[in-house]
Amino acid sequence: MIKIYNRSTKKYEIEKVAGETYLKWCYSSPVGMKFLELFIKKKAFSKLYGKFCDSSLSKRKISSFINDLDIDMSLCEKDIEDFSSFNDFFIRKLKPEARPITNDKNILISPGDGRLTAFSNIDLDRLVQIKGLTYSLKELINNDSVAEDYNGGVCLILRLCPTDYHRFHFVDDGICSETKKIDGSYYSVNPIALEKIPNLFCQNKREWSILKSKNFDDILCMEVGATCVGTIIQTYEPNTEVSKGDEKGYFKFGGSTTVLFLKKDTVEIDKDLLEHSSLGIETQVLMGEGIGRKIL
Repeated sequence: MIKIYNRSTKKYEIEKVAGETYLKWCYSSPVGMKFLELFIKKKAFSKLYGKFCDSSLSKRKISSFINDLDIDMSLCEKDIEDFSSFNDFFIRKLKPEARPITNDKNILISPGDGRLTAFSNIDLDRLVQIKGLTYSLKELINNDSVAEDYNGGVCLILRLCPTDYHRFHFVDDGICSETKKIDGSYYSVNPIALEKIPNLFCQNKREWSILKSKNFDDILCMEVGATCVGTIIQTYEPNTEVSKGDEKGYFKFGGSTTVLFLKKDTVEIDKDLLEHSSLGIETQVLMGEGIGRKIL
C-alpha cells in the first residue's frame, strides 16, 4: 500500500499500482527475486516488451488500461481509436490548456506529472532513496566535480507511474547541454522496489544534462529508466535556447523517474512538499504546477 498526498484535495490517497501483485512477487519472494536478477532487470526483457508495445497488436490493451486505472482521456490531443499502438497511447500528448504554465519567472515548476519527493540542504553522499536507504550523487552521475556544485542544495525526485502523462519538460528558460548517457539495469522505480534494492537509481539506466537556467542557476536534470522503459527519448535540441514548459523528452512504457538538483540558495521549495517528504510521503503534482520560489 502506497500512501500519497493530493495537493488539490488536501487529502491522502492510496495509489493504484499497475501490476502490484507482480511487483510484490518480484521484489519480495525468493523465486521472484531470482527471476528479477536473471531476466527482468536486463535490457533484453525491456526491449522485447517495448517491441510488443510498439506493435499494432498492443492496441487491444489501451481500453482496459484506461478503464482499470481511471485515466482522463478528455485532456488528450488524440481520441482512443487514433492511437496506433500501446506506446503511441503511453506517450500521448495533452491539450495545451491541460497543463497551464505560469509566467512568473520566480516560480519553479514541476517538470512533469507524478509523485514528488523534495529534499533541501542535501548531503551529496547520503541522498535519500527511501527511508533507511541512501545513495551518492557522485556515483549517480559519475562526475565528482559537477556533483560538488550541488552540495547543500535541493534534490527533487519525481516518480512517474504507468498511469501518468510520460513527457517531461523544462522548468525554466535557458540553454540545455547535451545529454550524457549511463548504461545500467532496469529495476522498477516503484517504492516496493526502492525498499528492496540498495542504490537502485545508481544501478539503473540513466541520462543527465545541465540546464543553464535564467532564474535558478545551473540545474542538473536526470531521467532514470525502469522496467520496460527500454527507451528514454530526448526531443530537445542541445545548446539552443528553450523556454519554461517546453518539452525536453519522454519515456516509453513503464514507470520512470525524473530527478532535478538545484544549487544551494537558489530556490525555496514549498513547505508542504518538504514536510511530507520528511515523513516519507510523496506528493501528487502535475507538470507546470508551482513547487518552489526563487530566493531573491
